[in-house]
Amino acid sequence: MDFSVDGHRVFGHTGGRPFDPSGRVLVLVHGAGCDHTMWGLQTRYFAHHGFAVLALDLPGHGRSEGAPPATIEEYAAWLWRAVDAAGVAADASIAIAGHSMGSLIALAATGAAPQRTGALVLAGTSAHMQVHPDLIAAAQANDPSAIAAITDWGFGRAAHLGGHQAPGLWLGGGGRALLAASRPGVLGAGLVACNAYVGGPDAAARVVCPTLLIVGAGDRMTPPRSAQPLVAALGDVRVETLADTGHMIMVERPNETIDLIDDFLKPVMTAVA
Repeated sequence: MDFSVDGHRVFGHTGGRPFDPSGRVLVLVHGAGCDHTMWGLQTRYFAHHGFAVLALDLPGHGRSEGAPPATIEEYAAWLWRAVDAAGVAADASIAIAGHSMGSLIALAATGAAPQRTGALVLAGTSAHMQVHPDLIAAAQANDPSAIAAITDWGFGRAAHLGGHQAPGLWLGGGGRALLAASRPGVLGAGLVACNAYVGGPDAAARVVCPTLLIVGAGDRMTPPRSAQPLVAALGDVRVETLADTGHMIMVERPNETIDLIDDFLKPVMTAVA
């Protein structure tokens, strides 16, 4: 669905069902240079299993207008404005799931307004998502080598050898096509924002809702150990590790990701409904 935030058109995928802001709301947040399709299978599943799902295209990404915010904190503030603009009541308790840069946005948003989040899911996350200066420079110059590096490092070993759960489809090729479709400068701006954000542990300490961390055992971009400061700062936290999985968790292991989130959310969101 299309709606307006800060005078710009924003797109949110609702999984093929009308978005009911009075229901059990699940907001899905993608990573740098990507769009709502990163959560494609999860969006459709949860929309047809009791949730009002909003998989957002962040500003400047996908089908959403506007310039990408410069910092994770600005993204987080925008996220709450988007939730409000979608018609969700200010006193409603929602679930937020984010991947990579989206996990930092989800964490920062929850830390800024902990009473508004009833459940938090962080996939492929890190206490400090450091990005190599050469990768940032390549992305800022719109050099295709940045896309090649991200897809090479982002997907796990199995994905490089095939690995797609739908026979005949190529995970790496899909990842390259998605990043190549992003607007000039958007990927670079996202990587700069990730590299500069150091507020993760402080935000985690302010989280009061149950949190699920999903990590890939073979993640070379945000190795499992890099999330440990967040685990230490979070109160009610559950960590699930997917074997033979890289950074692109939701597309490498879509069914397993659905199962983990479903098992986590159903009792939590029932309790806060």
